Amino acid sequence: MKIFYAIQATGNGHISRAMELLPYLQEYGPVDLFLSGANSSLPLDAPVKFRSNGLSLFYTCKGSLDYLSMVKKIAPLRLRKEVNELPVEKYDLVINDFECITGIACRKKKVPSVNFGHQASFMSANTPRPEQPSSVGEWILKNYARATRYVGLHFEQYDDFILPPVIKSEIWNAIPTQQDYITVYLPSYCDCEIKKYFSKLTQYRFQVFSREVKTITKENNFTFIPVDKTAFNESLIHCSAIVCGAGFETPAEALHLKKKMMVMPIKGQYEQKCNAAALKKLGVTTLPELPEDFHLVFEPWYETAQAADIRFPYSAKEITTKMMESINNL
Repeated sequence: MKIFYAIQATGNGHISRAMELLPYLQEYGPVDLFLSGANSSLPLDAPVKFRSNGLSLFYTCKGSLDYLSMVKKIAPLRLRKEVNELPVEKYDLVINDFECITGIACRKKKVPSVNFGHQASFMSANTPRPEQPSSVGEWILKNYARATRYVGLHFEQYDDFILPPVIKSEIWNAIPTQQDYITVYLPSYCDCEIKKYFSKLTQYRFQVFSREVKTITKENNFTFIPVDKTAFNESLIHCSAIVCGAGFETPAEALHLKKKMMVMPIKGQYEQKCNAAALKKLGVTTLPELPEDFHLVFEPWYETAQAADIRFPYSAKEITTKMMESINNL
């Protein structure tokens, strides 16, 4: 079986998941990778056969999407050319992790495809949404990477086609500890904003994963660390708590490790608002953004919060097996 695997590179979660699944997918046949997007921080440690700038997400310094930068990067003629040239028809199986060029190419060439990943879970009405759903957000989730089949991933099995999260082997096999620092991963905030909101919390130590620094930088009770898979894994495994965005992979790993967690969705990113709603149902503290009086919110949370009681039953290898079984049964 010849497999085409399209990976969205608008953030680090899709790449992290792909790197975990790739060795197990290769047991079913050769896999050609298509990496689409231009603003991830993690390298893809595998040969990439096809590459595109795609449609990428960019962020301001203050926790929201940068729509102007996103619009400036759109190149309709280039996208049309890439859709026409992407050889999806030459593969036995097309797996699409929320990538729009592959979705359009498959529809145009009448090639079946599988939308596999977190966003696929939103094809179910049972998957949690915020109190005020967004019609635009819903349309994007359901149409950005349309496919003929769907296999979703989420914190809980809200529907019969939804599997548990893919947990990296380093996290799955880890023995977590509780050391005296808090991990911070808020990529939609600049370092200066992090320092501003966290500055009054002088009695706590923070390891901040930053898209700005190139080397580890220490400043008072802050340690700023470049985004790096190994460093982040170690920080998460041994932290006493984590403050992060409401993405999918990082909260899932924090849940697996039984870490206290505070999340805040990126403003303007509907999927993250949905994730925050799901995490809130699990007892995770969620904030709409970093408030001016963040120190007054943080201290009582840190002293009293408990980790959510949830267990993910399948390893990455087992997830791959179940995904392939689901595809064959559809």
